[in-house]
Amino acid sequence: MAAVLIARYYVKPGNSAAVKEALQKMAVRVKADEPACLLYNANIDPENENLYCLYEVYRDAASIAAHRETPHFKEIIEGIIVPLLEKREREIYEQVIG
Repeated sequence: MAAVLIARYYVKPGNSAAVKEALQKMAVRVKADEPACLLYNANIDPENENLYCLYEVYRDAASIAAHRETPHFKEIIEGIIVPLLEKREREIYEQVIG
């Protein structure tokens, strides 16, 4: 059963462009290196440049766990993006219709 991850990134003011650039790099790496990721989509709130919403679909919950262990996750998400955030929230769902 497919697993869905929704993450909200609350960016520290002045860092939105850096987060956007890092997410673009992340998307390239996910597409190239993670066949179990069926969809990797990053979005920005049109009324708040400091709020991003990521919508990701993986083959299963184990694939989400594997994603978090990849070198590019550690380098880009944990190394670059997380220090630029005020906070982040994550939710995981099982896909019902897909």
